[in-house]
Amino acid sequence: MKQIIFFFILLFTLPLSAKLYKGAEYRTIEAFTYGKFETRMKPAGKEGMLASFFTYHELGDGSYWNEIDIEILGRYPNDVQFNPITKGQVNHVRHELTSFNPALDYHDYGFEWTPDYVAWFIDGKEVHRQTGDHIKTLDLPQKLMMNVWNPDYPDWVGVWNDNVLPAFSYYDWIKYSAYTPGTGNYGTDNNFTVLWTDELDFFDSTRWEKATHTFSGNNCDFIKENVIFENGKMILALTDNVNLGYIDAKGPVAVWARAEKNKVTVFFSEEINAVNAANKNNYSIPGIAVQSAKLFDDKRTVELTTTDINLLLSNNLIILNQKDNYGNIGSAQARTMQNAKPLQFPLKVNIGGGAVGDFLPDQEWSEKVEYGFLSGTVRTYSPDLVVANSNGDSVYTSERNDFPTYRVRVTNGTYKVTMMFAENAHTLAGKRVFDVLVENKMIEENLDLIAKVGANSAYIITVTTDVLDEMLDLYFQTEVGTNVINGLIVEQLTVGIKQEGFIFPEKFQMEQNYPNPFNGMTTIKFYLPKNEKVEFHVFNLLGENIFAKDLGEMEKGSHHFNWSAEDNFKSPLSSGIYLYRIKGDEKSEAKKLVLLK
Repeated sequence: MKQIIFFFILLFTLPLSAKLYKGAEYRTIEAFTYGKFETRMKPAGKEGMLASFFTYHELGDGSYWNEIDIEILGRYPNDVQFNPITKGQVNHVRHELTSFNPALDYHDYGFEWTPDYVAWFIDGKEVHRQTGDHIKTLDLPQKLMMNVWNPDYPDWVGVWNDNVLPAFSYYDWIKYSAYTPGTGNYGTDNNFTVLWTDELDFFDSTRWEKATHTFSGNNCDFIKENVIFENGKMILALTDNVNLGYIDAKGPVAVWARAEKNKVTVFFSEEINAVNAANKNNYSIPGIAVQSAKLFDDKRTVELTTTDINLLLSNNLIILNQKDNYGNIGSAQARTMQNAKPLQFPLKVNIGGGAVGDFLPDQEWSEKVEYGFLSGTVRTYSPDLVVANSNGDSVYTSERNDFPTYRVRVTNGTYKVTMMFAENAHTLAGKRVFDVLVENKMIEENLDLIAKVGANSAYIITVTTDVLDEMLDLYFQTEVGTNVINGLIVEQLTVGIKQEGFIFPEKFQMEQNYPNPFNGMTTIKFYLPKNEKVEFHVFNLLGENIFAKDLGEMEKGSHHFNWSAEDNFKSPLSSGIYLYRIKGDEKSEAKKLVLLK
């Protein structure tokens, strides 16, 4: 990962330059060896940047590197990153899944640093601990620091967008406790003694200093003006090079808009006013009616329900009267909507590699795609690699490492998720250990592939899960080394799950094909109230049966059929209106579909 080049490559020695952005860093004058370090903070939560709380040894040589980090990257709505960087500038990254969005409220963060372990805490609870030889090398005095900055590594922190400025991270208090084993009264096993707490009501120049430097890979300069004390909080600001300090004079901007069949999702540069956001009259799409507007819990995402949107056409969303928390009203703006491209199931992905067989290529997550990774690195192996217990060795010749999240856009329902793993880099147990979570549920804890199945051997995890928020989330927490995955298969079992449970009709039903109009492939979903023999037919407007397929005996429940207008015909079908029909034992239903070429 890019954070291998992480904090301060040039070791705090570069003078201020004429960079386009200005950030902030607050640091102690004193350096500490061991202790418990804590803060209460609310990070900015903006993409392409991070807020931190960490200790760092300023020596000037990577071979003496000592650093212990808490970093909150704005691209993640439920993640805190821990990382001790040890001598030789070696990273030991852990992404910790949280049950909350760190940017929405204050939470307590901290870590205990001892000769034998480093343990990280969230809201007073220990959530991760590292021990071993690498921890023993963290033995040099380190200053306590915190900063906000925008790294030049989008694969790590996400894509930068100037519209997110200004960005503010808030710190409520900071506490330091010395490591006093056997005589303390605080922390784990009472091995620590509180020496001071700073309520951050003012700048204490006897303890702290405001940084004025930059470093390679940092797109901002740290300046004193962007360290502000106000209302009992310290605020670290990331700004442009003109509007410095704790000032927001710019209205919210729609960063992107994404269209699906009957809805549009709009993502804003900052938190917006709930009343204005939920006013459907503040949105318009030429030729399409906006029926309602809803602001999500992140206070930056709005979902519009609409009449049918033709996803084969380019549509513009016009946005009016959006207000931020500082009273600024954004100007009228138009955004070309990114059209969804609904997935066909089963979805198969060759993670870390390109398309192979019926496996799709790996890709990075964004508003433009239906599945993808966030962060990580790729490793490939010889095409001649033989992986035991596998029918698809080619999938196992590529892998993605050191990434926290893989996402798939789906409709609410029940899914069968198959994850494919192989350990092709190590031959000894204990070199790579990680947790596997699906939809925030622990599926396998402390997975060690060598201990499980040995080297160059396939290991499959299959789980059935419900999706309630139209997003299938896979999460990987590293315990030792880095995580790894080679392939992913997602199968749709049912559709129609809501928070209150399954919503199944009591009779035969068939949905409108999607997309419609379409070019190439379209999907028809239907529900059977009992086990039935099912047929699929397509007719032209003269009533001629131009396509028929016996789908056989099908079980009660939700199903889908993918129909291609490109195949199965001696001569290609022309653009136009056709009728399709699903026929069961007792009932049938027909609807129109539109083919555009």
